Amino acid sequence: MSASLPVPAETTEPPGNGDTARASLEALRSEIAKAVVGQDPAVTGLVVALLCRGHVLLEGVPGVAKTLLVRALAASLELDTKRVQFTPDLMPSDVTGSLVYDARTAEFSFQPGPVFTNLLLADEINRTPPKTQSSLLEAMEERQVTVDGTPRQLPDPFLVAATQNPVEYEGTYPLPEAQLDRFLLKLTVPLPSREEEINVLTRHSDGFNPRDLKSAGIRPVAGPADLEAARNAVARTKVSPEIAGYVVDICRATRESPSLSLGVSPRGATALLSTARAWAWLTGRDYVIPDDVKALALPTLRHRIQLRPEAEMEGVTPDSVITAVLAHVPVPR
Repeated sequence: MSASLPVPAETTEPPGNGDTARASLEALRSEIAKAVVGQDPAVTGLVVALLCRGHVLLEGVPGVAKTLLVRALAASLELDTKRVQFTPDLMPSDVTGSLVYDARTAEFSFQPGPVFTNLLLADEINRTPPKTQSSLLEAMEERQVTVDGTPRQLPDPFLVAATQNPVEYEGTYPLPEAQLDRFLLKLTVPLPSREEEINVLTRHSDGFNPRDLKSAGIRPVAGPADLEAARNAVARTKVSPEIAGYVVDICRATRESPSLSLGVSPRGATALLSTARAWAWLTGRDYVIPDDVKALALPTLRHRIQLRPEAEMEGVTPDSVITAVLAHVPVPR
């Protein structure tokens, strides 16, 4: 079991309902590759999150193209996007918006914050205090923002893609468990291989400007209509009682693991089932098999469990615990 999300093979199914939408979303990989080198698993994870109406936490050291990846995705999907650089002095109203007094009318009017967009890039979210981090909770869960007692709906689609530096770096605040659980997936963005890094340098020496995606040739290959058609097709993907039981058994096994102080909640089980359905549809099937569950288990569950301090000292990781659980839970036939 790889630590990163695998990439679905190109489908060979005959054309059918949702086939056009699937082809459009598959084209995202080659389009984003014009700007981002070697991060196909992260691209796939972001597409899965969009299909499931979920949010993504991207973790990796600075400089591995996390921000560029999100910007390229928005450009390829023709979605509105905004970026917030999270800093220690950022206030909740800087994210959600606030009431502003208009001297001409002698009234207060609402000034929307950057959260009112389709794809919000929350850059270095763990560099801001928990109070500001939690300002995103209502937006992520309820798809709305309440200011002065008035709820205001966010646009659809809406996805928060938050980047995070590893907690060992100075000046970071670990995300609260309640907010971590609101992220559908936690994707690790690794350092590139030697060949990929040479490719990056070659592109830059040839004039590539990461701040100008149009010059890189990125164009919209899908849009909100394709995304909605894909979501409807995913919703029709069949889940047998055996598969549902398999998901529950995996999550219950984490609660009994001696290495964990906190296992996967029922919300996590629901999330795993949703991502497995999206994965099944992306690979060209209208039903879920155990391999779909296994493929999404790590990114869906790794941020929903807590290691015991003694296990952490022994070098146990969330990924190793989940991998061990997958190896021991019986697979339905």
